[in-house]
Amino acid sequence: MTTQTHPVDHELVEAAADVARTRCRGDNHTMAAAARARDGRIVTAVNAYHFTGGPCAELVVIGAAAAQGAHELETIVAVGDRERGVVPPCGRCRQVLLDYFPAIRVIVGGGDRLRAVPVAELLPETYVWADHQLDAG
Repeated sequence: MTTQTHPVDHELVEAAADVARTRCRGDNHTMAAAARARDGRIVTAVNAYHFTGGPCAELVVIGAAAAQGAHELETIVAVGDRERGVVPPCGRCRQVLLDYFPAIRVIVGGGDRLRAVPVAELLPETYVWADHQLDAG
C-alpha cells in the first residue's frame, strides 16, 4: 500500500487545538475536532463522553456540519485536551468517515510529522457499506 499524503491544513489543526484548549473541560469533553467543508468553512465540535459510549468529536462535527448546511467535508482532524496534540480517529470514526465522505483526508501524526492522508488508507481492506446496499433501480 502506498501512502498518499496531501498538504496539512494547519489552520484546521489550530482551530481544533483552540477548541480543545478553551472548551474541553473535565471528563465529559476531552477531544475537539475540526473539519473543513468544500466551501472553505471550518466546523468545530467536542466529544460527548459517556460510559455508554458517547460520540467522538469526529462524529459530533459531522452532525454540526450538517446542521450548518456543510454536507461535503474535505479534511478533518481531532486534537486532545491537555495539549495532547493530534489524535488519530478510532476505528468506528474511521468507518463512519469512509462511509459518509469516501474522499475525506484525515490529519494524523504528531509534532513535525503531521500528514493528511485519505481515510481509506487508515482502513486497508475495509468494508464499504455503500458497496453492499441493494440497488434501488
